[in-house]
Amino acid sequence: MIQVLKSAWALLLGMGLLMVGNGMQGTLLGIRGEIEAFSTLEMSVIISAYFAGFLGGSRMAPGMIRRVGHVRVFAALASLISAVMILYPTVVDPIVWALGRVLIGFCFSAVYVTAESWLNNAATNDTRGQALSLYMLVQTLGIVVAQYLLLAADPSGYVLFVIPSILVSIAVTPILLSISPTPAFDSTKPMSLKGLFGVSPLGCVGMFLLGGAFSAQFGMSAVYGTQAGLSVAQISTFISVFFVGALITQYPIGWVSDRMDRRLLIMIVSLLGALGAVVGAIFGAAYPLLLVAAFLMGGATNPLYSLLIAHTNDFLDYEDMASASGGLIFINGLGAITGPLITGWAMDTVGPPGFWIFAGSLLVVLAVYSLYRATQRPSVPVEETGAYVTMSPSATSVALEAAQEIAVEDAKEDDAA
Repeated sequence: MIQVLKSAWALLLGMGLLMVGNGMQGTLLGIRGEIEAFSTLEMSVIISAYFAGFLGGSRMAPGMIRRVGHVRVFAALASLISAVMILYPTVVDPIVWALGRVLIGFCFSAVYVTAESWLNNAATNDTRGQALSLYMLVQTLGIVVAQYLLLAADPSGYVLFVIPSILVSIAVTPILLSISPTPAFDSTKPMSLKGLFGVSPLGCVGMFLLGGAFSAQFGMSAVYGTQAGLSVAQISTFISVFFVGALITQYPIGWVSDRMDRRLLIMIVSLLGALGAVVGAIFGAAYPLLLVAAFLMGGATNPLYSLLIAHTNDFLDYEDMASASGGLIFINGLGAITGPLITGWAMDTVGPPGFWIFAGSLLVVLAVYSLYRATQRPSVPVEETGAYVTMSPSATSVALEAAQEIAVEDAKEDDAA
């Protein structure tokens, strides 16, 4: 761990600042949209636009990096992110905000691809797992810290838009000044979606459903908070609890997943997340119970991402794991685009509880489908399953391919033993 920090502290620091900036602007737009009297439909389109841009960036970033290099891509896109964050309070219009969100989603995705390839290059085979774990920890903590920076000023003014813009600009400095070697960039050709579905129907369906649930949680929670009448401080804590829950449950669920049929564990974890949604929908007016609901849902959605990847790997040959990662991310991205749109419609139809009803319904469908899949073919013996590697739904194909490499190495070591 110390070796990883010595070799990648600047990158991790920069990514932490970037995540603070990203976490701030996402929540702030949800709060500011209510102040500007944007409709729920308009806000759902604005939120969804980020995930559309993110999906496009993850597909186009590798070509950009190969053409002009890591440094230029990283610096140029970070500058664009900083500029768009200042644009929001300057031009208060839902169409402009939606276009800005597409651009920011695209830029953040490409920046993540660049940073993750640097991190992967800086790590060795022995430290790659630790490096990825630190990277995911920094990402999550950055989002949590971002929520409390929202208390620094009035959300109806300019200051809270200036802070993330400054943080993104500062984040570039330690990365570009301290990382001298530019890693060679190569991406794996993704497996066809038809082939991937044939290997793991649950992995594909689960990724799509989870994309919708996670994007609703990540994008629409601030919109829900404003409609539910929460204060800015309460919204900040509410959103941070989603990610605190994810931090606490990832490793226990990962430990259990290596010791039982993962399909049944996916069902159990999905039902726990759905239970959180039921608590939120029924008892949302009681703030302590609202935090319990957020903890349960956040503690389910993030580990489910890693569980679905591990389950898919159980049915793949070693040489196919990396190519499967691109398909899984693409399917998850499609679900993420639709999530905020349907959540916005549900909240318009039944009010704030629609936030919980939609996400909870997706998790129930995932639980039922995982139980169905458990009846369709025998489970992989526990001793033959691959390793569970902690991943975040916001990770790009570079991080996921690195995680797949770790899983392959662990599996080969087990085979040799």
